[in-house]
Amino acid sequence: MYVYSFEKLEVWVESKEFTKIIYKITSSFPDTEKFGLTNQIRRATVSICSNIAEGSGRSTFKDKAHFTTMAFGSAVEVLNQLIISFELNFVTEKDYFDCRPMLESITNKLNGLRNYQLGQIK
Repeated sequence: MYVYSFEKLEVWVESKEFTKIIYKITSSFPDTEKFGLTNQIRRATVSICSNIAEGSGRSTFKDKAHFTTMAFGSAVEVLNQLIISFELNFVTEKDYFDCRPMLESITNKLNGLRNYQLGQIK
């Protein structure tokens, strides 16, 4: 089976695993949030790894960097939604404080990837 380049990126692996964690956490959100915060945070989380994957398929480093930037924006969006979820008591303190360092790791790696990609533009 062919392995695509994005599958080899540590940041993609981390963001994919983080997505599964967010899905588990949000499964306990109130039913009234099914089309609200639950949907929003899940979509934003999936968007992180999806933008990494999509960017890897682009031919120029400028395009790749654009999608990495989009992934970073989605990660910050997830953080915002996680904070709101925590303040609304939808997320436990443990889950909240476990997720923050995961997001920090992802955003740090995205910054590094974006800096590399921008440095390759000639």
